[in-house]
Amino acid sequence: MPASSDRPSETPVRTFHPSAFIRGSVALHAVAAGALILEPQLWPWALTAVVADHLALTAAGLWPRATLLGPNLTRLPQRAAARGEIAVTIDDGPDPEVTPALLALLEEHAVRASFFCVGERIARHPQLAREIIARGHGVENHSQRHLHRFSLLGPGALRAEIAAAQQSIVLATGVAPRFFRAPAGLRNPFLERELARAGLQLVSWTRRGFDTVTAEPERVLARLTRGLAAGDILLLHDGHAARTAGGDPVILNVLPALLTAVRAAGLKPVTLRAAGA
Repeated sequence: MPASSDRPSETPVRTFHPSAFIRGSVALHAVAAGALILEPQLWPWALTAVVADHLALTAAGLWPRATLLGPNLTRLPQRAAARGEIAVTIDDGPDPEVTPALLALLEEHAVRASFFCVGERIARHPQLAREIIARGHGVENHSQRHLHRFSLLGPGALRAEIAAAQQSIVLATGVAPRFFRAPAGLRNPFLERELARAGLQLVSWTRRGFDTVTAEPERVLARLTRGLAAGDILLLHDGHAARTAGGDPVILNVLPALLTAVRAAGLKPVTLRAAGA
């Protein structure tokens, strides 16, 4: 199995530090409970405060680029931006119909990307996972099953999804992911603790092309290149890719023009690991 010294087979556990927003939520629940014990007639106010807090927590989880629930990488570190680097990230694969052609395009343009892969797909197509690594790209964790209800899972179920995907990827490639992206970017207050336990860092994006639902490559390209700047993290998909009118995966139509625009802007695509994220 491919491996290298800068890609360890194990990721270190990191310390979990609840965000100020989460600490405030816990404090509010404690105050509400205390109020009910000491002054039961205040229950309407306590209930209103708790409901409002839960709505705020839900809204934060539905905002993929939010940092209210914990650390969330939406751009590359400043030192990477200073070097003119950006990250091209590719979700939901590997896909046996799309990924090989995508790897060929990336090779043609001498570009390295970060693939956020679904554990079940890795298990079905381990040779594609190994090919991604062999060509110098990163393979990161996108959960085991890519559940639409991922953000509704409790701590134990989140832990199982994350750990199963880590295991699937390590078994196929010998390389443990360092980064995690939630399905559709949606999450809940329990996720950061489980990511810390697994030694993973949450990554979202600077902008996305919506290439799973938009069949017009020009529109996808415009979304990705509007305001393109150093430090950007761009999101595309090889799995669940929308198809053009001619039946081609949108990403294969968009990528050459995107990489040309990146090069014209004087930017360099690198993996998240190479950027020091």
